[in-house]
Amino acid sequence: MRIAVTGSIATDHLMTFPGRFADQLVADQLHTVSLSFLVDNLDVRRGGVGANIAFGMGQLGTDPILVGAAGSDFDEYRAWLDRHGVDTDSVRISEVLHTARFVCTTDADHNQIGSFYTGAMSEARLIELQAVAERVGGLDLVLIGADDPEGMLRHTEECRSRSIPFAADFSQQIARMNGDEIRTLLDGATYLFSNEYEKGLIESKTGWTDEEILGKVGHRVTTLGSRGVRIETVGEDPIEVGCAEEEAKVDPTGVGDAFRAGFLSGLAWGVGHERAAQVGCMLATLVIETLGTQEYQLRRGHFMDRFTKAYGHEAAAEVKEYLK
Repeated sequence: MRIAVTGSIATDHLMTFPGRFADQLVADQLHTVSLSFLVDNLDVRRGGVGANIAFGMGQLGTDPILVGAAGSDFDEYRAWLDRHGVDTDSVRISEVLHTARFVCTTDADHNQIGSFYTGAMSEARLIELQAVAERVGGLDLVLIGADDPEGMLRHTEECRSRSIPFAADFSQQIARMNGDEIRTLLDGATYLFSNEYEKGLIESKTGWTDEEILGKVGHRVTTLGSRGVRIETVGEDPIEVGCAEEEAKVDPTGVGDAFRAGFLSGLAWGVGHERAAQVGCMLATLVIETLGTQEYQLRRGHFMDRFTKAYGHEAAAEVKEYLK
């Protein structure tokens, strides 16, 4: 099963200020703020929704096709993804813009000042999925993840017009979308991914009920934080899968992306929704135990030991044959 993952490609530049922002602000001068903070360290991490999901799928050996836009500074990042099983040949390289970048400084009170540069991400709207499909011999599913909003709309319309199954996954972009845009992006999707809060926001903005939305998509996958995930299908009982036990809770960033990577890998293997969700929850647990969205290591034996403990021998036996 050939799965293309569309979504943002970005790098995060994270800095730590040892003091407190509040101590540097003068109440009656806030209209003319001009400050420079001497920081202790700089941590540069690979990120972006599309790249994170594709990385996880690559770790599981399902050969994802990453579709997105980056700048000429993408070479090192591309080499990393290639080395971890991601097909990056459909990434558009901008001639004038840098790869999207998040720059953030955190103070001693965990307050943050950040800026997001969209950069080359804005060129995702110029990518034609048909060219991707022709290059790889057809597409069985396209995940439309958070990206340039116009790019998301174009990918959705193209999937519908070319009868390519697609999964809608708005995540970070849902806050800026209106009801019409959300209705357009989810109508006809095979899968709709969201977390529990986003689920309510989708219903509020579209004016559609839970039942109406489920009727417009094939399957609705809702992550429930520490309670795991729920998968709903029209005419079937919901499936609920709990989280695997954590060894530590280090950083929740990228956990949702990891779940999607595991779930989509399960679909690529042809296992059922329950097994796919279990794989997604197990991969998400590895990410929450690691600092950084692509810094975890998937060691097959260790993964299967923990998967067996969490979900039992029958589930493990079904999944194990695909983890080579």
